[in-house]
Amino acid sequence: MKTKLSDCLRPLLLGALFLGGIAHAEVRSIDRVVAIVDNDVIMQSQLDQRLREVQQTIAKRGASLPPENVLNQQVLERLIIENIQLQIGDRSGIRIADEELNQAIEAIAQRNGMTVDQFRSALARDGLSFDDARDQVRREMVISRVRQRRVAERIQVTEQEVQNFLASDMGKIQLSEEFRLANILIPVPEGSSPDTIQAAERQTQELYQQLRQGADFAQLAISRSAGETALEGGEIGWRKAAQLPPPFDGMIGALQVGEVTEPVRTPGGFIILKLLDKRGGDTLVRDEVHVRHILLKPSEIRSEADTQRLAERLYQRIQSGEDFGELAKSFSEDPGSALNGGDLNWIDPNALVPEFREVMAQTPTGKLSKPFKSPYGWHVLEVMGRRATDSSEKFREQQAANILRNRKYDEELQAWLRQIRDEAYVETKL
Repeated sequence: MKTKLSDCLRPLLLGALFLGGIAHAEVRSIDRVVAIVDNDVIMQSQLDQRLREVQQTIAKRGASLPPENVLNQQVLERLIIENIQLQIGDRSGIRIADEELNQAIEAIAQRNGMTVDQFRSALARDGLSFDDARDQVRREMVISRVRQRRVAERIQVTEQEVQNFLASDMGKIQLSEEFRLANILIPVPEGSSPDTIQAAERQTQELYQQLRQGADFAQLAISRSAGETALEGGEIGWRKAAQLPPPFDGMIGALQVGEVTEPVRTPGGFIILKLLDKRGGDTLVRDEVHVRHILLKPSEIRSEADTQRLAERLYQRIQSGEDFGELAKSFSEDPGSALNGGDLNWIDPNALVPEFREVMAQTPTGKLSKPFKSPYGWHVLEVMGRRATDSSEKFREQQAANILRNRKYDEELQAWLRQIRDEAYVETKL
């Protein structure tokens, strides 16, 4: 007969009840198991801590708490689902390094306008432990990576779905070019006299001529515009052409970044738009580099220093006239390129780690780099060519595929969570 984990724990828990001594007949409150989840347990202390956090969050929102038994059950169920995912992460070897965790804590503090010390103090004021918060962030990072791996592999986007999306009105709108804009508004109140309208028009034309001669748009917006964002230099953010009123929707696409439109009369007055930046659209030119490399990795039998020395010897041999490709086939430990003589073909620099990208950028075409280190090991690279490639269609297809995957993610996530919950052994003790 299989022994339950709770039965193994019970004698220990009962023995601990009388730590205060029988003579005083004092029973101390102790921790207890509230759920068994596969090979782990959830303790009452964990449930109590999460309940406090949830209650504080609900209170800050000004909402009323559900009945205690309902809240307890909801919070315990959330802990069970989290525990299952953490166990999956542990079995998959997912680990969060302390340095990475520190960066995440710092980012959370910055998003709240605090330093890490201020964040720690804010938690203390709320009765929360910084160490507990740190552990919770680590758990959430593990869970996020588990979901990325397990849910992503369930999502399939077909080529036909991509093409259908690109051909749809929604697809055309979502993938159309976006413009970052600023405006200057010279108002014309409703029912204004012709003289007032003419005065506003003259004022707008004067501003337009100043802008054409190089005046600072933001300064003029701050001092002269009546728009809502005048104090922000008139900046109104990113807009698609379809979101702009006529005739701006047809004018904006012809502007170069930094240019302004001619003044346009609108119901609210005369407006001048400036194009600050643009992104997306049908044209995308990418810089690509044709590069080959030799990768050497330190190991248990070859130290970091030995690996560096080997890279330097290979560099000298290539400089002396030996064939790069043959040496790559013999020595490179990059399985994806070694058999091709180290050739990575044409590649987008943004797809490479910073260390490799920076050395590649500094190496002239047809030249060899000196040995350098990246997170993967020691490299010697040769830049064989550079080009600008119009990858608009490929990029738009990738954007469409990403949009479709994001649409499917929440649905697949919920289905996966139900599946792992159903497959897990769970015994609750509430």
